[in-house]
Amino acid sequence: MKQRFRVGGMSCAACSAHVEKSVSAVPGVSEVQVNLLAGSMAVQYDETVCDAQKIIHAVESGGYTAAADDGKQQAAPVQDPKANDELREMKTRIVVSAVFLIILMVFSMGPMLGLPLPAFVSGTENAFALALVQFLLTLPIVFINRKYYINGFKTLLHRAPTMDALIAVGSGAALVYGVYALFQIGYACAAGDMHTVHTYAHDLYFESAGMILTLVTLGKFFEARAKRKTGEAIAALMDLRPQTANVLRGGQEVSVPIEEVCVGDLVVVRGGQSVPVDGEITEGNAFLDESAITGESMPVEKHTGDAVIGATVSKSGYFVMKAARVGDDTTLSQIIRLVEEAGASKAPIAKLADKVAGVFVPVVMGIALLTAIVWLMYGETPSFALTRAIAVLVISCPCALGLATPVAIMVGTGVGAKNGVLFQSAEALENLHNVNSVILDKTGTVTQGRPVVTDVKSFGVEPDDLLSLALSIEAKSDHPLADAVVRYARERRVRERTATDFEMVEGQGVRARIDGVPCMAGNRRMLLANGLALSRSAQQMGEALAAAGKTPLYFAANRQVVGIFAVADVLKPTSRAAVEALQRLNIEVTLLTGDNQATARSIAGELGVRDVVAEVLPQDKERVVREKQEQGRKVAMIGDGINDAPALARADVGIAIGAGTDVAISSADVVLMKSDLMDAVDAIRLSRRTMRNIRQNLFWAFFYNCIGIPIAAGVLWLPLHIGLSPMIGAAAMSLSSVCVVSNALRLKFFQSTPKPAVEPDQYFVLPKEEAKMKKVIKIEGMMCEHCVAHVKKALEVFPGVAVEVDLKSGTATLQGDVIPDEAKLTEAVEQAGYKVVGFA
Repeated sequence: MKQRFRVGGMSCAACSAHVEKSVSAVPGVSEVQVNLLAGSMAVQYDETVCDAQKIIHAVESGGYTAAADDGKQQAAPVQDPKANDELREMKTRIVVSAVFLIILMVFSMGPMLGLPLPAFVSGTENAFALALVQFLLTLPIVFINRKYYINGFKTLLHRAPTMDALIAVGSGAALVYGVYALFQIGYACAAGDMHTVHTYAHDLYFESAGMILTLVTLGKFFEARAKRKTGEAIAALMDLRPQTANVLRGGQEVSVPIEEVCVGDLVVVRGGQSVPVDGEITEGNAFLDESAITGESMPVEKHTGDAVIGATVSKSGYFVMKAARVGDDTTLSQIIRLVEEAGASKAPIAKLADKVAGVFVPVVMGIALLTAIVWLMYGETPSFALTRAIAVLVISCPCALGLATPVAIMVGTGVGAKNGVLFQSAEALENLHNVNSVILDKTGTVTQGRPVVTDVKSFGVEPDDLLSLALSIEAKSDHPLADAVVRYARERRVRERTATDFEMVEGQGVRARIDGVPCMAGNRRMLLANGLALSRSAQQMGEALAAAGKTPLYFAANRQVVGIFAVADVLKPTSRAAVEALQRLNIEVTLLTGDNQATARSIAGELGVRDVVAEVLPQDKERVVREKQEQGRKVAMIGDGINDAPALARADVGIAIGAGTDVAISSADVVLMKSDLMDAVDAIRLSRRTMRNIRQNLFWAFFYNCIGIPIAAGVLWLPLHIGLSPMIGAAAMSLSSVCVVSNALRLKFFQSTPKPAVEPDQYFVLPKEEAKMKKVIKIEGMMCEHCVAHVKKALEVFPGVAVEVDLKSGTATLQGDVIPDEAKLTEAVEQAGYKVVGFA
């Protein structure tokens, strides 16, 4: 069983590593994935041996909090209301800390800067008063940032020190030493030992304790604010979901919360509204903007019987749909879940950082202790040794190390989702960058997946007459090739004539009487069976089309061949450009198909692919992938995710294309929401960019610590007298985490590969909305957005009409196939309480 948990109290990579280690030790647990950014954990365990309570207990025994996730709320850092509360609380702590720190710095550093101080704290004789004032000013900073001490010392007691432990020990040591110096000053003043007073007056370190806490909190604030941006893609997806739906119940239309929509409910959607759930249109039609789900910019026309996807937007029209998928089963919910799971999972490269983070803090504390001992043995003062040890503690940054991989993974998967590319796991995102061989399935991947008319030749008749004949005879057939001919003819708006005596001839074609004239359409066998002869030119043309991998259809009227239609499954508009882009990325491309060699070679020639494997059965595709891998290639298989499942599973990375409304394809590692090969190119480019970003982050985190810790320990003190104060160390530590997160956020600027322009003559272009009827109503009396809503609701009662109301211009614009007359429109507006002053 796999279950998610919410984990609280984690502040750095050492925390997440300790939680993972604690839970992994529970009997029955087979896999643990801890997400530091989201504060979540996914655990795979055997229910017969383990349960959720044992896992929660393991987390709590390590000093953290845990609770089972009920799954009702999608976990995304930017959506967590607690995260917003924590940011506000941090802001308060920063303001309060900064106010007291500024005053503290005036009292501690003022004399060095020549600033005048009150008489009661001026001079050596008043050193005790000055020290006491500094101590009192430090207490509010310590109190408001007590969280570091509580969490830090708690993890120390559990023998699992974290970054908070470093801060607590570092600033605590400075504070304790300052209190010790305060007592020494008081004792020396009473004894009249001004030399001791002068010595300890410079060793208070109260400002260091206050500065460390303030700078660390400031750094965490900037880090948290930057991390929120890593989940913006999920937040944007969540915002697509409408909050309510208009449902027909008991013959009445009622508005209900989206959570109350049930499978089988009839849902009403008007122009301008979002589709609330997945389903099928039972009445009406509309143009839907599906760009949020599929990335397709052109609105798609939907009619009765068509499937619609939740979160798409009706640009115009009116329809009633039957709900088929609701709640967590909708396409959008599946997309969100995939993006979250990918962001929460760990890439193999993260294991190195996790191993280092698990031992990092104890090692740093050991280095700090060793630093203090070495300097004391060398003969330096306790104050100097303590300064070096504190600097080592506060400059060490397990946060940067722990954030290096997960922030880049979360941003990368989020950017992919925004562009219609869904990574099932972080491992898929990492593996894809190593791919050097791509195997392409043909049907539905590089081709349209359905036959279309590619060539038309008429013999002795006008082209329009041939199209009219083809439409009239094939309209009654349900064959896929007939569908291609009908679609082609209707796009050219030719006249459909009356067909009688329609008959289908198995394996040959169809025949009927068109306006009383005997006609037929089919393959060459049909012509021969009916004693019809082909002219030499028609015969040569048919053979040439067949050699090119196309299917010739012959049309005859009154026992004369009048035309040939060539039908084929043609390339998608972007397939050739995608293959060229893959080859520019130094990736070997192979075309895999069950078609015959002639058709395969023809398609490969159009694509520019040299390596072709034809006449392959679905069960043999896996063998082709395996053979490539045995040659030492890293293989990505791109297919439709159905009959290609074995090959997708065998490949190093399986990419399912054309997922559309079923994104949870278990056999694929990457799911492409659009039926576009260019998205596979973008997936590989994004993978490579993300891995480069992760390496940069890891290099920075390791480099920073490898350089910073020795300098803080004082290796430059003896040769150059260069030391690092704890305050500068705290600032550098905070800055390193912010740098790592900011570097990862650069992935948000990833740009998709430009797609080639599609020639409008080749592909069917949907009618533009402007072709619909349009009427503008000028209205008086609208004062606010509530008025706008009332007017819009009043006019939306007319079916098939899209309504837009503009408060500034005082107008309502209606679009539709049929617009009601002005009297009805006026009556509707005036019943809502407003006045119609004109029409345009």
